[in-house]
Amino acid sequence: MKRLIGVSTWVWESPLTDANLGGHLARIAAIGFDAVELPLENAGDFTPAAVRESLESTGLAPFIVGAMAPGRDLVAAAPASVERTQAYLMACVTMASSIGSPTVCGPFYAQTGRVWRMSPGQRREAYAELRQNLQPVADRAREAGVVLGIEPLNRYETSLINTVDQALEALGPLLGNGVGLALDSYHLHIEERSLAAAVRAAGEHVVHVQVCGNDRGAPGGDQTDWEGFLQALDEVGYSGPLNIESFTADNAAIAVAASIWRPLAPSQDELAARGLAFLRGV
Repeated sequence: MKRLIGVSTWVWESPLTDANLGGHLARIAAIGFDAVELPLENAGDFTPAAVRESLESTGLAPFIVGAMAPGRDLVAAAPASVERTQAYLMACVTMASSIGSPTVCGPFYAQTGRVWRMSPGQRREAYAELRQNLQPVADRAREAGVVLGIEPLNRYETSLINTVDQALEALGPLLGNGVGLALDSYHLHIEERSLAAAVRAAGEHVVHVQVCGNDRGAPGGDQTDWEGFLQALDEVGYSGPLNIESFTADNAAIAVAASIWRPLAPSQDELAARGLAFLRGV
C-alpha cells in the first residue's frame, strides 16, 4: 500500500513556533516528505494562519501531536490538573480542526515519565477514571471531525498503558467514538512480543503510526521487523501515514525528555533523509 511518509519537527527543534515552523516545513518538503508531524507543546506556540501558509507553500499533509508535560494528567491527579489537561487537549483538537489534521495523537493519560505501581483492582479503577476524564475531549474531537490517537508508551515512560492490549482494555467503549490508537514502533519494540501481532490486535482502531529505529534513530538497518510490521498494517486496513519520530540531542529540554544522550546520525537532515529512503523502498 502506498502511504504518505512524514516526519516530526522534533527531529530538529523544540518547541515548534510561528517563528521557526516555516523553515522546518520548507526543509522537510525539500528532503522529499509528504507529511509533517506538528507538536503543539503548549497552546499558542503556533497559530493556524502560520501553519496554513506553510502548508500551502510546501504541500505537506499535517498531523498534530501533543505532549504530556509535567502537570498534565487525566488519572490519579487533582481536579484542577485534570481540567488543565482537558483544556490543553481540546486546544490541540481545535488546532487540528483548523489546519486539516485528521488526528491528534499522544500518550493522553498521564505525565510522560510518571510511573507508579498498581494492583489489578487499582489498574481497573485508573482505566475507569481515564475513560471518564477523556470522554469530554473525545466528544469535542468527534464534533470537530478529529480522532484522538492514544499512544501506549514503554515501561520507563509510563506504568499505565504499555501495550496494545492494555490500551484496548483502558479505552474500551471510547474506541471508535472519537478515539483510536496511535502506535509507535519504538515503544512496541520494547513492550510487545511481536510488532505484527500487536498491530493485528489493534486492528481497525489504528489511526496513526510513528516509526523509528529500535535505537530511536532512522528506521531501517535496525532490529525492527519492518516487513512483518508493515504487512500487518496492510492487513488491518491502515491507510494513514508513516511518520518518523526521532529527536535531536542538541536541544537540552527534548534530549532529557526523550533520553537522547548521543547523536543518532551524523546530522538530523541525514537521519530524516535516510529514514525516508528506507520507507520509500519498503
